[in-house]
Amino acid sequence: MRIERLKAEHGVRVKWVHFPLHPDTPQAGRSLAEMFAGRGYDIPKMQAQMRARMQAEGLPYGGNRSMTYNSRLAQELGAWADTQPGGDAIHDALFRAYFVDGRNIGDPAALVEIALSVGLPAEGAREVLEKRTHKTAIDADWEKSHQYGVTGVPTFVIGKHGVVGAQPYEALEQLVTQARG
Repeated sequence: MRIERLKAEHGVRVKWVHFPLHPDTPQAGRSLAEMFAGRGYDIPKMQAQMRARMQAEGLPYGGNRSMTYNSRLAQELGAWADTQPGGDAIHDALFRAYFVDGRNIGDPAALVEIALSVGLPAEGAREVLEKRTHKTAIDADWEKSHQYGVTGVPTFVIGKHGVVGAQPYEALEQLVTQARG
């Protein structure tokens, strides 16, 4: 994976900053057809392109997703998980749940199941979601992503330099070199 290679070859330290991608999506989700209605998008073509990008990265992709879901609660759960031993595994589990299994990552019950699947305590996950204990942290991330000028995901930022989108390794390496120069 490109990020792991950057870490190994250039000593890059990664700090994930959450971004409000479609924050108006209701908790129950929204169909992709509804979301892109009237905008001239070919959803099967977009999914084929996404599948190709995922395969190039060695990442799984379910491919025929028909819904999008609000990721706010998943982001809050992820921020909490990062403070727990072994909690970083939640990010891959959330990715798989959404992009491979098509699960609703805005549903608190599904999120508790996902937390359990990576060895995190159900009660702790439930408390985070019910009490919104990491809401402020995600609000700060959303503000930071706004300050960075993020308009899509993924966005890579080093210092005052950045690139948007799934970039080839060479573009990310150039970003590292540019930021150090």
